[in-house]
Amino acid sequence: MISYRIISIGALSAHPLWNERHAVRTGHATTTLISAGEANILVDPSLPESAVVARLGERANVKPEEVTHVFLTSFEPERRRAINAFPNATWYTHEPELEVAIQSQRRNAEEAELSDDDEMIEFGRREQQVLKRMEPAPDQLVQGVDLFPLPGFARGSCGLLLPLPGMTILIAGDTIATHEHMEEGKVLPDCDDVEQAQESFREAIEIADIIIPGRDNVILNPMRRVLG
Repeated sequence: MISYRIISIGALSAHPLWNERHAVRTGHATTTLISAGEANILVDPSLPESAVVARLGERANVKPEEVTHVFLTSFEPERRRAINAFPNATWYTHEPELEVAIQSQRRNAEEAELSDDDEMIEFGRREQQVLKRMEPAPDQLVQGVDLFPLPGFARGSCGLLLPLPGMTILIAGDTIATHEHMEEGKVLPDCDDVEQAQESFREAIEIADIIIPGRDNVILNPMRRVLG
């Protein structure tokens, strides 16, 4: 039996569809827990460690050591603030995203060494420690939890598809950021590839009855309700 629960509802630091041009709050991603048999899969542990651990207990009665997998819909730092709270879990992201992250970290490390910037060097070391633990996600994390590539927001951004009886649920990451983005059919302006992100957006709304967006609460897909 597969179930899901929102652990923390995310927010954009600046919501472009609320006419916010500059950061007015701390941005963080929506964090979701998927339970499937003995597996507990935590998606995008974005709040600080103490907050995510507390929310897990409050929302799902799950302890950090009971989390078996962490999945990142993209590798941006804002999405993984609490990842080190789960040392016993397997850490996954989509393989193309992991490849981009490794290449980027190498370039940044070289620049930091050349600039002799101690702060940049230390940041690079912390990033390297995370990357050493990351693994490319298989097409199916566990039975009934499938990868759903959604390139565009990031080069290798990827969601998770849960085909449950009578409904299909998609954890979409920032491909669909908020209710307003869903309603207006818009992607975030700072996507890696806007056209590709728009195509991924369309694929998401074609397949999912319920969408868990990157920075908001659960969305019932009105297109699927009409078509269904």
